[in-house]
Amino acid sequence: MRKIAIIVLTVAVLIGLTFYADRVTRTRPKASLSVAASTTMGKPAPELRLDNLEGKSLSLSDFKGKVVFVNFWATWCGPCQDEIPSLIELQNKYASKGFTVVGIAMDEEGKSVVAPFVARELYDVHGQKLHINYPILLGSDEASDKFGGILGYPTSFLISRDGQVLMKFQGPPDLDVVTKAIESPSN
Repeated sequence: MRKIAIIVLTVAVLIGLTFYADRVTRTRPKASLSVAASTTMGKPAPELRLDNLEGKSLSLSDFKGKVVFVNFWATWCGPCQDEIPSLIELQNKYASKGFTVVGIAMDEEGKSVVAPFVARELYDVHGQKLHINYPILLGSDEASDKFGGILGYPTSFLISRDGQVLMKFQGPPDLDVVTKAIESPSN
């Protein structure tokens, strides 16, 4: 009986120490992380051709002449869903000024999961319930590899009007930086 009590006490102490260590070492992101060391920064955006939810093949070069915010995301990703209202708002505000968001859904199940999700989900944007209003393409590992690999979702890339990768964001983007890039005549 004494051995069981010692084992139970030891396990309880280890569990307690694990929770404490997790809590003490956990960091919360303060803002998006703009990654300057991306292998694609300052280079032309990779040639990428993917299908949209209607089965039409689209290429990133189809958006040349626009500032493009390429957003790698997944339907099961909480932070991805948290940023969608901001992306809807950017699309609404700047589409007429030569900007577009391009969502690249990385769900392994593909269209069978992504299409119903996009059709069903509504997001609160300043009191209005809105659907995703920007193109959604069905991604693949090959697509993310062309951007140097994706370590987690959301990961986004800002591409200039002439097709150059300006910036990479891991996590939610810094909307002020994105807005300045959209409004800059040089991008």
